[in-house]
Amino acid sequence: MKIEINQGNIQDTSADTIIVNLFKDVKKPAGATGAVDQALDGAISDLIANGDFNGNADEIAVLYPRGTIGALRVLVIGLGERENFDLEGVRRTSASAVKRARQLKANNVATIVHGAGVAGLAARGASQATIEGALLSLYRYNAPKQELDAAHDIESLVIIEYDGGKIPEIEKGVETALAIQAGVILARDLVNMPPNVATPTKIAAEAKRFGKEYDLEVTIGGRRWAQKRDMGAFLAVAKGAGERPKFVVLEHNKDREDLDTIVLVGKGITFDTGGISIKPSLNMELMKSDMAGAAAVLGAMKAVAMLDLPLHVVAITPLTENMPDAYAYHPADVITASNGKTIEIISTDAEGRMVLADALVYAGQYKPTAVIDLATLTGACVVALGHGVAAGLFSTDDDLRDKLMKAGQKAHERLWPLPLWDDYLKSMDSNVADLKNSGGRMGGVGTSAAFLKEFTDYNWAHLDIAGMAMSEKDNAYIPRGATGFGVRLLVEFLQSW
Repeated sequence: MKIEINQGNIQDTSADTIIVNLFKDVKKPAGATGAVDQALDGAISDLIANGDFNGNADEIAVLYPRGTIGALRVLVIGLGERENFDLEGVRRTSASAVKRARQLKANNVATIVHGAGVAGLAARGASQATIEGALLSLYRYNAPKQELDAAHDIESLVIIEYDGGKIPEIEKGVETALAIQAGVILARDLVNMPPNVATPTKIAAEAKRFGKEYDLEVTIGGRRWAQKRDMGAFLAVAKGAGERPKFVVLEHNKDREDLDTIVLVGKGITFDTGGISIKPSLNMELMKSDMAGAAAVLGAMKAVAMLDLPLHVVAITPLTENMPDAYAYHPADVITASNGKTIEIISTDAEGRMVLADALVYAGQYKPTAVIDLATLTGACVVALGHGVAAGLFSTDDDLRDKLMKAGQKAHERLWPLPLWDDYLKSMDSNVADLKNSGGRMGGVGTSAAFLKEFTDYNWAHLDIAGMAMSEKDNAYIPRGATGFGVRLLVEFLQSW
């Protein structure tokens, strides 16, 4: 869909559909909505006066101008309570309005920047949220199935702004939104793909493709590459994999020694059967999403490259299946990770922390200012925080924790801090190794983070996104299926570093 920014009056646009808004209980429209109301001879005021429109959040009225202005239809969307309206309200408002426009088979849509008028939100943030909400709500995975009727596609979306002084900031907001959209779509597509398509080889090839497109340094290692680096934990999980494992590294601004170095690490289990400690068959198909951390890191890296952020950013994604092959690693095996620590295997289904262990050790060579890993790591985190509510956050540095929390609030990809206490290590004491790879059922989210900490020696944060990677239903700008969680959070975090 083509995105444009024009200065002028929205009622003068040539688009077939225009979108304006109102807060709850407004009696007389003002600003751009007031101008459209006046051009329509008070039609919006009549809706309000007759009780047909109250401005409730996501409430939409459709008006047909019949030649009084150039547009074929006007959508008036409610913003809800003024005091509760924020950037998330902008995203949801824009998503609802644009989805309604698509239902009405609009081709060319014009909108104001929601929240940048009487709501008082900054034009840059509001325009970014307006485009984010619109574009992400229209996402559809190109599933390999035949459809009788293809869904309608909107051809163009134009932001109309009367105040020319706001245009530069709106342009910056839209630029960020387009980069974020590209990153989120990449992440959603990778997670939505069937696991026989989104293999380590396929994901590595996609990383190499966009890496070269945006001049990133690309490294793709296989079994031999990992063996040379003593990545015993990663290779243990990969032993039973039918698909070849890949260890992918992307670097943005590789040669800029004057910049802070941020490393992003994403768990990339492209399908998780549990291995020898096999999972129940019910709902196992959802385990195609066990690479959502890697997908989010790659999506964020694409956005970072498009925005050319002034940071040295490294993305690391260890990619492999976890399968119950004859060569698969067993419970009771003792594995040596790349930092020399030995691990007694209690459960082969605790494989995510194994691949992350070697990835976190590898991250240390960059002498990072901070390292953040994302992983669909534990069902325990979902039990604690729920589906689609928040990801669990563990951190060895309070400043890093606070920055991530702030970014999560702004992007509405929320995090909740959890304790990283050494007490959790006690349940992983081993008689035959430095530690076990599982502390049992109780405190599973805490023990997983404590395990990972053993492979870090820098400022580090771990995000357990197990409850956030997939959505069971459509929700504003997040359709059913893969959410792309983490991309918007990471980009916001990196932009505000």
